[in-house]
Amino acid sequence: MTRDMICVSCPIGCALHVELDDAGKVLSVSGNTCKRGEQYAIDECTNPVRMLTSTVRVNGGKLPVVPVKTSVPIPKGKMFECMAAINNEVADAPIKLGDVLIANVCDTGADIVATNEI
Repeated sequence: MTRDMICVSCPIGCALHVELDDAGKVLSVSGNTCKRGEQYAIDECTNPVRMLTSTVRVNGGKLPVVPVKTSVPIPKGKMFECMAAINNEVADAPIKLGDVLIANVCDTGADIVATNEI
């Protein structure tokens, strides 16, 4: 099995070609110009993670929502579960930049933190 992707580890944007065995184990990576590209391909094929950004509703603020993000990347497969948790959250103003609004969201080890003040 093969998988083609574009590396986003640096601005070069190498076209990577990844060969996988039937179990999904990476056999080889080609097309990368640096080691970061090889590691990106391995991580993306075996355990893809993403930063999640969204908004949380606010009670008593000048604005109805505050922008938020995860403190660390979370497993791609947990994105919809984490979004459901965020959509159910309502925070009370005042909120400061960096405030943790949801700790350890969906047991991912990531916190949902405010990226602005309300």
